[in-house]
Amino acid sequence: MKFHDAFKTAFKGLLHAKVRSLLTMLGIVIGITSVILLVSIGSSAQKLILDQVQGVGSNLIFVIPGATKGSKFSSPASVQGVIIKTLVKQDVESFKREPSIARAAPEVRGQAKVVFENNDTTVTFEGTTEDFFQIRNFALKKGSFFTDTDVDSYAHVAVIGEKLATTLFGGKDPVGKTVRLRNITFKIVGLLDKKGLGPFGVDQDNLIIIPVTVAQKQLLGMDYYSVVNVEAADAYTIDFAKSRVISILRQNHRITDPDKDDFTVNTQEDALSLLGNITTIMTIFLGAIASISLIVGGIGIMNIMLVSVVERTKEIGLRKALGATNRDILIQFLFESIMLTFVGGVVGILFGALLVSLVYVILVKIVATTWFFALPFSAVVSAVLVSSVTGIVFGLYPARQAARKNPIDALRYE
Repeated sequence: MKFHDAFKTAFKGLLHAKVRSLLTMLGIVIGITSVILLVSIGSSAQKLILDQVQGVGSNLIFVIPGATKGSKFSSPASVQGVIIKTLVKQDVESFKREPSIARAAPEVRGQAKVVFENNDTTVTFEGTTEDFFQIRNFALKKGSFFTDTDVDSYAHVAVIGEKLATTLFGGKDPVGKTVRLRNITFKIVGLLDKKGLGPFGVDQDNLIIIPVTVAQKQLLGMDYYSVVNVEAADAYTIDFAKSRVISILRQNHRITDPDKDDFTVNTQEDALSLLGNITTIMTIFLGAIASISLIVGGIGIMNIMLVSVVERTKEIGLRKALGATNRDILIQFLFESIMLTFVGGVVGILFGALLVSLVYVILVKIVATTWFFALPFSAVVSAVLVSSVTGIVFGLYPARQAARKNPIDALRYE
């Protein structure tokens, strides 16, 4: 049987039972739509997360107290809530004397209620130095950053994020206003531009940033740091700067055995690599979950095709009596199965693209997030291939059952 004849015969067979063909395709349509939608969401989330990490700053090195043990997915004990006091002022001063390091800014973090007149909210506050704003690529919308003079003089000044400003001040200009943080008054000297999520999942638009000395002594009662942000100098590679940071810390902390490090040093590239691996796994996982519906749709096709073989037993006997070979019958029913899944796959891709567009519009226009539109070409190609393979795999058994029928028994079938 020629390809054209096989296609024509299969098409007529499907048209003979239009409703059944449409219902059979529905399972494939739902499966392909699910794959396209979830893979697109995973890819969009991956791009969003990685772009936010890249937007934090360039040539960044993060020094965190506590060693990382186990796999690369492990986190230092300090990140898990264990108090570790190994990062101190001496370490930051040593970093600043190192030629391969352009800037170093310590950071301490806590949570407290911030109050302005009748408005209040609980926020994350960060204590740091002047270099922090340059290292982390913060930009001002209004006002100015505080200076190292403010840090040394324990000045009660603060810079706040855009979201926090809206919560406390509404549409008013916050610069020059006074707020209370744990019953200590701070004068707002600067308003930050919108920034989004930062390292460690902190919402940088809902921050109040104050001098590290005030945060340590008057709010937290501590003399150590939660993290030190380091920027490598342009004349040196990030890997060289990282190696120097490690050497300085081991010297300051009198560590001779690398297995006994009491700190963790990660670069921005390390964070991007780790997040890239995690988000890729997430995307694959989402796609695998959606693919289950394709298997269900394939089983549905096999069941329907088996029913079709039984119903058309006399037709099979007649075609064989007129000279059709087993191969002709096999190709006819296999083509019907492939056509069902291929058409269902194309319709599923169209519905999937439509839903992806709808999700994008909702998140960007209504929810006002910085979501990315992603419809991976690989997902579209994979969807077409998977739907075709599904048709072959789940259509092969019914087609072989039809091809093996004895023509005499088939003609006698009631």
